[in-house]
Order: sequence, then C-alpha cells, then structure tokens
Amino acid sequence: MAERPVLSVVLPLYNEAAAVGGLLTDLLAALAAVSESFEILVVDDGSSDGSANVVTAVGDDRVYLLSHPYNIGNGAAVKTGIRRAKGEYVLLLDADGQHRPQDIPSLLKYGKQFDMVVGARTNQSDTAVHRDIANAIYNRFASYVCGRGIEDLTSGFRLIRADLAKSFVFLLPNSFSYPTTLTLAIVRSGFSLAYVPIATAKRQGKSKIKLLRDGSRFFLILFKIATLFSPLKIFAPVSLFAFLLGFGYGLFKVLFLGSRYGPTSAMLMTIAVVIFLIGLVSEQITYLRYDDRNGRASGR
Repeated sequence: MAERPVLSVVLPLYNEAAAVGGLLTDLLAALAAVSESFEILVVDDGSSDGSANVVTAVGDDRVYLLSHPYNIGNGAAVKTGIRRAKGEYVLLLDADGQHRPQDIPSLLKYGKQFDMVVGARTNQSDTAVHRDIANAIYNRFASYVCGRGIEDLTSGFRLIRADLAKSFVFLLPNSFSYPTTLTLAIVRSGFSLAYVPIATAKRQGKSKIKLLRDGSRFFLILFKIATLFSPLKIFAPVSLFAFLLGFGYGLFKVLFLGSRYGPTSAMLMTIAVVIFLIGLVSEQITYLRYDDRNGRASGR
C-alpha cells in the first residue's frame, strides 16, 4: 500500500489550456523544495479546449487527472478533489495562473498551528478595481457575520486539514462561492483561521465569472450562508427595523396627525417579534449542528 501523502493539492480546471501546463511545472518544482510527500489532483470540469491533454502531457506520476463528464461548476470540481484527497492537508488553488506556487511554503508554515490558512490578496495583486470593491464589501459583511476580521473571503488559495474539508464538503455549493462557505463554516464552528498576505498575478485567459450574473448570485448565496451559520445576525437587524418602522409610524400618526396608533403599526411590531423569535430558534438549531459537527470532526 502506498504511503499516505502529507499534502493533497486540488486544482479545479475548466478551459485553462493556456495556463495549466506552466502552473503544474511551477507547482511540482515548488512542492519538491518543500520536502513533504504530496499528490496533485487536477479535476477537469468538462473542459472543451484540450486542458486535459495538457495535464496528461506533464507526465508525472504524482499528478492525477480526474474528469467530470460535463461542466458542473468550480465548487463541484473542488468537492470531487476533496473527496478523493488522501493527504493529511488539502491545498486549494486556481488553475488560471493567478496563484504563485512559490507562496505555498508560507501557508504550510502555519498548517500545523491553524485549522485553515488562507492566502489574502494584498494591494500588490493584479486584480480588477470592481472586484476589489466587491471583495471589500464581502469581507465587511462576512466580518460582521463571523464576529472576527475576514481579510479575504473569496480567496481560492487556502490550506485546510483534510478531515475538516471532508466534514464540510456537503455544505459547499457547486458554484464559485465555495471559499465563502468554507470560511464561515470554519469560523462559526470554532476552528482556527489564519491569513497569510500574498500577491496574485493577472489571470491567464478569459474569466469565467460574469459580473452581473455571478455577482447577484453571490450576494444571494452569501445571505443564505449567513442565515445558515449565524441566523440571528440577519434576523435581529430585520426584526429591529420592522419594530422601529411600526413604532415610528404609529408615533408619527399620534403626534402629527392626531390619529390613533392604528393596526398597521401594531402589525409591524408583531411581525418584528415573530421574526426575532424565528431567528432565535434558528440560532439554537445552528448551535446543535455545530456541536454535532465538531464532535465528528474531533473524533468523538
């Protein structure tokens, strides 16, 4: 039986023929310098540009090609890689050339100390302005939900304990938003998270993310994830807003219109109480899930 590798590198791939060959060459060189046993799992998500042939041409027995019969999604490719990973740790990175394999030792340095280590993009990264603005908004919202600073919510360059990655894999969506789910799952479940500053290069080839379509979808997923992991952080502000709206409207009618408080105000305040109670019950259910998940992750 082959020895279990220390590190499993998962590389989701979709139409990246121009970048993946050079990336794998650099990746093999960087991992050889680390002196840890490793495997590289390239998950081809139904590419139509010959990306799979480029991977095969590398000709290294530590590089494994896994293929989806058609395009399912970036997150689905990541999930396939996590399920097939044999290593103690899983390293996730993109196949478009923006992540530098030379940064891997920086993540591995903290691998034994933290449950997950994320490469946080700095100002030196070659990224589009509109994405920087969007990421800043996402990071601020995620920090509110998690109750701690989130430096890069959407970074696809991260190292995580394999047992944790496998325990959370069922939660990950099939789309590009898997890093968001993974971050909130780790933090809200009480596991440790560290950020390492990295500078990313400009991606090679055409981006698969559409700003309007995927941006609006990402916001929806972000709210769904927030209600899954920290529901009271969402329900409480909505409840407070509805209560203040009802109370303020009723007070305005009494003071300025000389009218009765009215059923509309009472209805809004009642709805506010109901929303808060739903959030409270959801929070208790969430804690029960954390306890069950943490028990399985720790081997209890």
